Amino acid sequence: MKEEERIKELEEELKKTPYNKATQHHIGLVKAKIARLRDSAERKAGKSHSSSGFDIRRSGDATVVLLGFPSVGKSTILNGLTNARSKIGSYEFTTLNVVPGVMHYGGANIQILDIPGIVKGAHQGVGRGRAILSIVRNSDLALIIIDALAPGQLKAIKNELYAAGIRLNREKPDVSIRKRAKGGVSVGSTVKLTRINKRIIMDILKEFRIFNAEVIIRDEINEDDFVDVLLGNRTYIKAAFIINKKDLVSEEEVKKMRERLHTHLEISAEQKGDIARLKRLIFLKSGIKRVFLKEPGKRPDLKEPIILKKDDCLRELCTKLHQDFVRNFRFARIWGRSARFPGQMIKKLSHELRDRDIVEIHLS
Repeated sequence: MKEEERIKELEEELKKTPYNKATQHHIGLVKAKIARLRDSAERKAGKSHSSSGFDIRRSGDATVVLLGFPSVGKSTILNGLTNARSKIGSYEFTTLNVVPGVMHYGGANIQILDIPGIVKGAHQGVGRGRAILSIVRNSDLALIIIDALAPGQLKAIKNELYAAGIRLNREKPDVSIRKRAKGGVSVGSTVKLTRINKRIIMDILKEFRIFNAEVIIRDEINEDDFVDVLLGNRTYIKAAFIINKKDLVSEEEVKKMRERLHTHLEISAEQKGDIARLKRLIFLKSGIKRVFLKEPGKRPDLKEPIILKKDDCLRELCTKLHQDFVRNFRFARIWGRSARFPGQMIKKLSHELRDRDIVEIHLS
């Protein structure tokens, strides 16, 4: 039996099996089988998650992709956010290539990419789907645009992304698996496991032909998370869910969609006020922060911030200024949310900075 046929059989079995304590173990194994077969089929076909049909160079302080079905209004949104002029039409597949633009906000330059509309079956390559998903995978933020008249689009897009190995608004599970030559399987955890047990873990390992390994779990996970770690080819990115064309439905409908779909913002791309709110949301979700520099005895320069990534520390700030700043670093004085009090002296380069911190660096 071909792998594709076996996958379909197992998926049907999943649909028919209710999830409860009695079936949890069986469902976990079935999911593991599906994941292993699907990964094997893609490898044999020579299709990797990293394949791309578009040549896109990342630029700016963060990269954001506009993802949605054709004619959802991505081009209009891009034109409102940036100085780009993406072609606009009322028919499907207006955007045949990737159209880049730059959004200037809060001192940051954020690259916005209008990519071709996603279609059902994208994770299998339909409609240049693999190339489109490759761009999503390499972005800092996916802005998922949903038509107010078709709210079911959100679930369809989530399903395509999940099938492609893209995990939205989740951190990579802190699980280490160290294979060894003998000794069987040992499972240790630093947290209480309530959604998976050691028996399921060991049986999933057997499904992946792993019979000797040391497993350490530091996060609360389920069987899907564990399979993701085993495959090792999952991508974890931030996403924001946006309803567009809100002017075409009633306020009551907008409220219902917001509650049901847990959207981040509802807009009409033609309204400047909505675009302004969208810009702020993008900035906040992009995982960047602004740090202002101050010379000893002088006022801080609040006009030109240094842009850092979400988890960047003093070391990254010094490196961005000049490598000598790392080598000759003595201490820094910091005003802002990362300091316990104004002007706190920090001697460790590992100190994590916060948005809008003011930093005064002292060198030897």
